[in-house]
Amino acid sequence: MKVEQISVFLENKSGRLAEVSHVLASAGINIRALSLADTSDFGILRIIVNDTEKAKQVLKDSGFTVGKTEVLAVEVQDRPGGLSKILNTMRNEGINVEYMYALVQKSIGKAIIIFRFDEIEKAMDALNRAGIGILKGEDIYSL
Repeated sequence: MKVEQISVFLENKSGRLAEVSHVLASAGINIRALSLADTSDFGILRIIVNDTEKAKQVLKDSGFTVGKTEVLAVEVQDRPGGLSKILNTMRNEGINVEYMYALVQKSIGKAIIIFRFDEIEKAMDALNRAGIGILKGEDIYSL
């Protein structure tokens, strides 16, 4: 139930993000979710794509520094309190959220939140016990 995420390290300069998107588009790779965080010198682009291995290879071949991480894609009702239930579950279990980002599927009335937890296996168990839906990678890659 884990999802593979690619992290791309980018110099914080004009055009680098465009280069990544061009490389992926040229290889026929579709971005399903993304997050970009930056500092004054570099940024970290976190992406979930429809073909993780191919994306990782074409980015490396184009000179980008790329890493792969496992994250969880958690499905919640798109209404007040959905995120709170997840975060309270993690707090009660002593699990830290390292980072997160979200996407909303209005057509199905759900939000999907991508989480990186410090203890991913423990987080999966806690979410399952709380009745919170965790999506499979295939569910995200094919959105």
